[in-house]
Amino acid sequence: MATASLLVAAKLGVWLLTGSVSLLASLVDSLMDVLASAINLVAVRWSLAPPDDEHRFGHGKAESLAGLGQATFIAGSALFLVFHVADRLVNPRPLEHIGIGIGVMVFSMIATALLIGLQRFVIRRTGSVAIRADSLHYVSDLLTNAGILLALGLALGGWLWADPVIGLLVAGYVLWSAIKIGVDAVQTLMDRELPEADQRQILEVATRPPEVTGVHELRTRQAGRVRFIQLHLELPAELPLLETHAIAERVASELRAAFPGADVIIHQDPAVTAPRLQADRPASSGASDSG
Repeated sequence: MATASLLVAAKLGVWLLTGSVSLLASLVDSLMDVLASAINLVAVRWSLAPPDDEHRFGHGKAESLAGLGQATFIAGSALFLVFHVADRLVNPRPLEHIGIGIGVMVFSMIATALLIGLQRFVIRRTGSVAIRADSLHYVSDLLTNAGILLALGLALGGWLWADPVIGLLVAGYVLWSAIKIGVDAVQTLMDRELPEADQRQILEVATRPPEVTGVHELRTRQAGRVRFIQLHLELPAELPLLETHAIAERVASELRAAFPGADVIIHQDPAVTAPRLQADRPASSGASDSG
């Protein structure tokens, strides 16, 4: 938030000096960055709250709700830019103090690159979905700032059309980013399954014990930083309950090691009846926690 606010102040001053529509696009984008980071700050803090009596699965989906709110505001800013660019295309005018504008954009790119480096460090430490989305947004800012530098450079050479055209491209990219963030947030809120690569890893971990003859009814989802994993282990019917429980606990521990912070529920089924259970039992059937 501090970085984005600093860039807003710098870009606002330079836009007032230059009148560049592409700089206005970058200014509006930075304003959205401040808003998005503020929403993320609240959402991440809320999502880290432990489960309570009314939210037994935790508060992780607060991050996805924040993403949905971000998408709405960002889309609105993109539409505002489109209208402003259309006016500039109809009524072009020369830019002023372009050199100052170029200097501020170079400063903006350096500050954004440092912020991205810090965010990637935090993502490695925490795995936060909200911060990962925020970091991707700032990476897009880095690219759009490079485009705006090009527009200012071309305008300095007399190519006045470059400024509104690149401003329009930036607006289109911002709108596309908003749609992508919104779709991802909705998919998470709808309990979309984890990626196929994660599901394959789960199955590989679950079938490591030699006693396991199969796995079925694998169900996964994610809320914030927490992955939820549910599955049925097929084990020989003659094994004592205590032994099957120990095997399930071992699998659950290995899954939590592979997916830190995961919420794992494993049900043990006798292998001789597992095919019938898989065919007859609905997906919403109850499962007992191995631990």
